[in-house]
Amino acid sequence: MLNRFARAFFTKLFTPLARLFLKLGISPDVVTIVGTFGVCLGALVFYPRHEFFWGTIVVSVFALSDTLDGVMARLSGRSTRWGAYLDSTLDRVADSAIFGGLVLWYSGDGNTPYLAALALACLILGSVVSYAKARAEGLGMTANVGIAERAERLVVVLAATGLVGLGVPEVLLTVVLSLLALASLITVVQRMLEVRRQAFETA
Repeated sequence: MLNRFARAFFTKLFTPLARLFLKLGISPDVVTIVGTFGVCLGALVFYPRHEFFWGTIVVSVFALSDTLDGVMARLSGRSTRWGAYLDSTLDRVADSAIFGGLVLWYSGDGNTPYLAALALACLILGSVVSYAKARAEGLGMTANVGIAERAERLVVVLAATGLVGLGVPEVLLTVVLSLLALASLITVVQRMLEVRRQAFETA
């Protein structure tokens, strides 16, 4: 749901900027790479130092490149399988950096092992959610089901992390990470069951 409504809004918002970048000779792939680098910088430099608010601001700004590069690709007529592959692969890198930054703080100076474990669970399960879909498609099936899509996961964890950085009690992040880990696990199971159903139907 968030993907559908937010994408329409940001597509309209970023179209003028996308046209400008294309006019300047900047390719969608460059925007994808720079955006991923910015997300990793924000998460892995600020989060391990407990600068959650500013880290979230940096991550959020660069995360918007994920929409901008898509708008640029469509406007230029250069939507390619390579672009889609690059975007999906670097999305995994960015997601891992966000949760990895939280793991580094809570397993280090933050000294809160259960929060480190929850962030690590979100990192691992989020990767498995994406892999379950990619592997299904590689086998000629689909796995477009689940309650924990990438956009929703990112918005929720960034909002919670940013609020904690502003002084909201850390229990908020505990609840959010717990729910994200659970939702990701449920999504993995849903996708496995969907692929199993298709596999037996075609057997």
